[in-house]
Amino acid sequence: MAAEAAGLRRELGVWGAASIVVGTVIGSGIFLVPKTMILQVGDVQTLFAVWIAGGLLSLGGALTYAELSAMMPEAGGEYNYLREAYGPFFGFLYGWTQMWVAKSGSVATLATGFFYYLANFWPALESVAFRIPVPLGDGGADLEIRSGQLLAMALIMTLGLINWHGLRAGAGVQIAATLLKVALIAGIVVAGLLAGRTGTGTPVPAPGGAAGFFGALVAALWAYDGWNNVTMVAGEVKNPQRNLPLALVLGTALVVVIYILTNLAYFHVLSPAEVAASDRVAAEMMRRLLGEGGASVVSLAAMISIFAALNGSILSGARVPYALAVDGLFFRRFARVHEKHHVPGFSILALSAWSSILILTGRYDQLLTLVIFPSWILYGMATAAVFVLRRKQPDRHRSYRTVGYPIVPLLFVFVAVVLIYFTLKNSPRESLIGLVLIAAGLPFYNHWRAKAGAKLA
Repeated sequence: MAAEAAGLRRELGVWGAASIVVGTVIGSGIFLVPKTMILQVGDVQTLFAVWIAGGLLSLGGALTYAELSAMMPEAGGEYNYLREAYGPFFGFLYGWTQMWVAKSGSVATLATGFFYYLANFWPALESVAFRIPVPLGDGGADLEIRSGQLLAMALIMTLGLINWHGLRAGAGVQIAATLLKVALIAGIVVAGLLAGRTGTGTPVPAPGGAAGFFGALVAALWAYDGWNNVTMVAGEVKNPQRNLPLALVLGTALVVVIYILTNLAYFHVLSPAEVAASDRVAAEMMRRLLGEGGASVVSLAAMISIFAALNGSILSGARVPYALAVDGLFFRRFARVHEKHHVPGFSILALSAWSSILILTGRYDQLLTLVIFPSWILYGMATAAVFVLRRKQPDRHRSYRTVGYPIVPLLFVFVAVVLIYFTLKNSPRESLIGLVLIAAGLPFYNHWRAKAGAKLA
């Protein structure tokens, strides 16, 4: 099992673990999704109801994962829960998806978002550096590589190297960037709430009803996504039975508070119609208050926010293919732990390199869209593992038990099922392609499963 692998050290304290929760959740979503949400629900009151619902659901997931992570404090997070509850096959599907599409695509998306915001200060990043004669561009044209993409690749590899040098190095960057991010967002919130009220409550045209609510909820849950990442480094958390539940619950609760306060500031200054018309609502609010200098502050805050999310994603995401490899279900080199730095060095650099390649293709956003459907199936199954394992392993020591069990995990699983339904209904082609994409890993699973043999029995 991954927890028994020699080499990893428990060096991550509760604040470092909590910074992974907060730092990876708060990326660019809080600066972007209010527009999507108000266009779905129409009025401010319902929008806040959606934010609260999404926050409570995420907190419910965190409460459930707190039990699972304290019971299985091993590298890999959901991989372990799925493996123990349903067998190695579903654990493999999760890990395979994370390495090649979900986590690597998320890293590529974050790095590209960083370069887009940096281009506000340095427009030359938008220029085409060179063209590759392959028909991957728009309309089958040559693939254009922009200067900002090269910078984004360099940023990923730099953070990969920092994390390769040890958990303390990566966690130190994570804590510092998260603190700076929260401070800048707090400044934006204070500026908005102290301003003279200019926004109005006039609703905007929207679908509304259940369809609008769930449409906005999908956007909110995207902004809340990432609270589970700390479980991927569970094998390196000090006193995990105490610190993992604390980091999950406190980190997620802090994010909910930050999101509610940030939206209060937005709608204190801007009307629903103005939010609905703005692709960058935070920048629009600060431009209203402080002119272009205020908008530049938001761009800086967004860059630091994305930077922290990017570092946290690389730090945590590399532990998933490592855990698979330790169990014999992935390339053996991914299981290597650096003798000096005591981290899965090859896995960190490989994830960083593959994410950089996805940036070059320009197709990472489409890949993420394709795996939303199967990923939520696996997330729902991972949460439901708390029911399965209480039945399969009733005598296993549980230092923490889910608050509100069984209602809390049942509610999370129910919402996961609803989101899966709406995703399949609204994007049937992408959902089925996503399943095919993941199924491409089956021949590899059969090969590695046969080699692992009794180890996984």
